[in-house]
Amino acid sequence: MKTLPTLPSELQSIKKEIKKLYYKGDISLLQKEKIVIVGSRRPYNYTKNLVFELSSKLSKAGICIVSGGAMGVDAIAHKGAGAKNSIAVMGNGLNHIYPKINTNLIKDIGENGLLLSQFEPDFVATPWSFVLRNKVITALGKIVIIAQADLNSGSMKSAEFAIKQNKEIFVLPHRCKESEGTNYLLKNGYAKAIYDIDEFVSNFAQTKHQPPVKDEFWEFCQRSPRYEDAVKIYKDKIFEAELNGDIIVKNGVIQVC
Repeated sequence: MKTLPTLPSELQSIKKEIKKLYYKGDISLLQKEKIVIVGSRRPYNYTKNLVFELSSKLSKAGICIVSGGAMGVDAIAHKGAGAKNSIAVMGNGLNHIYPKINTNLIKDIGENGLLLSQFEPDFVATPWSFVLRNKVITALGKIVIIAQADLNSGSMKSAEFAIKQNKEIFVLPHRCKESEGTNYLLKNGYAKAIYDIDEFVSNFAQTKHQPPVKDEFWEFCQRSPRYEDAVKIYKDKIFEAELNGDIIVKNGVIQVC
């Protein structure tokens, strides 16, 4: 564990509140274009699916994903982006891992991505420390995406920070009486809705989509296998190829795009 010699430029506006910034991992990620994705610890399946797709496609487009390593939306955003393209800002000292349920994920980010904390290494998280870390999270991102939030939630506190920091806020569209926090932001003009993920990602893409590598997996897909057979052999690769738009599934059969 080390301390950053200087604060990232994005944090200069709140430097009076940060004495030190401790880190584990790859600080070169701080030089990349960064987008924040945060939200409920208890997301709907709808939210889970869209957050994974969104973070995965943003990551493949060259964007680094910033979140808080928490359960729910945070963890899904990190998993979608991949540890190597994730920055997790923690509400505790880096000698501790919280929440324990995300131990493997947080260790992976610390080894391959970047963990940050403004707290002393042995500091144990408190409710107020999560509020303080939320201010760091929103400051780091070019924009802030709040995927799902109740009205009185930490994610809405993040929205307050983002508004004060003049960050553009985006939300996923939700039904009435669901995710009332993000619906409030949308209704009152504080946020814009993401209606088309591919279009949204294209607006922020840093790298062009690369065609799939012509490997054994690709040759397998060329043979139009049944989806259920393909998943048994190449579960993760099939899911990734679907998200990338490299393949589609029609009538239970894989077709190469």
